[in-house]
Amino acid sequence: QVQLEESGGGLVQAGESLRLSCSVSGTRYSAEDMGWYRQAAGKQREFVAAISPGGYMIRYGDSMEGRFTISRDNVIGMVYLQLTSLKPEDTAVYYCNTGGFRDGTYYPSNDWGQGTQVTVSS
Repeated sequence: QVQLEESGGGLVQAGESLRLSCSVSGTRYSAEDMGWYRQAAGKQREFVAAISPGGYMIRYGDSMEGRFTISRDNVIGMVYLQLTSLKPEDTAVYYCNTGGFRDGTYYPSNDWGQGTQVTVSS
């Protein structure tokens, strides 16, 4: 079975940065599209970013405004999300996912990690 484990979250002040990591095992990671989603308390899960196996296709959610960067290391099975210029509205649990691009749009699968909490104070 696919196993995803997110890490790197924490409590930071507005304007600071965090680097989230997702360890992937139990799947052909190098051949899979990967994505990040987030879910704030009382809100629906929101698309953050996605990346294709070779990194040639990358998509970001509309709310990211160039502040987030997704990357991956296929050799060690890791996906990263660099968060910069964090705002209080970025507070959420961040999840990684094995999904797929279809006609340029990323669609998540049913495989999710436990998530990592990011809390941004004013």
